[in-house]
Amino acid sequence: MTRPQPQPRTGRPLRADALRNRLKVLEAAEEVFDARGTTASTEEVARAAGVGIGTVFRHFPTKEALLEAVYVSRLCKLAEEAEALTSAEDPGAAFFTYFTRVVGYAATKNALSAALTEAGVDVPESGQGLKQALATLLSRAQDAGAVRGDVGLPEVMALLVGASQAAERAHGEVRDRALNVVFDGLRAHR
Repeated sequence: MTRPQPQPRTGRPLRADALRNRLKVLEAAEEVFDARGTTASTEEVARAAGVGIGTVFRHFPTKEALLEAVYVSRLCKLAEEAEALTSAEDPGAAFFTYFTRVVGYAATKNALSAALTEAGVDVPESGQGLKQALATLLSRAQDAGAVRGDVGLPEVMALLVGASQAAERAHGEVRDRALNVVFDGLRAHR
């Protein structure tokens, strides 16, 4: 799965300099929203990107458009990471690494989703590509004997949602221990 080019919805390709600015704004927005939450201002994003506020609004006419672009970018990154891990040498490690990564992204993803929903924007689904890659990771880990065979994708998705919500409330060592409990339940015990 390749990450879609961050072109505007007009369908017209951007000049190289405009595309660079759009990417800078999008990357800065991810960092700012990660650090300060979705209530951070577009002015903060512009400063972090090293561009003027006009440049931000030229690419993202509203803050909601910027939030949506960050959300979609985050989902694309997660799908890419899952797909890259599907060919890992150690399928069990790949599955648990990805599970941990998704949980790590959860707080920002959930905050973005809530902000978009509150603004009346339809939140894009996680996507079939993400679920397909996760299913492949699960299947490979099960075939390698690292994950119990009686666990399906619906259970893994439910555990991911629960662990992600728990991670928003528990940080650091507590979050890590909680994940280990989940992983102990998923591991195949010989």
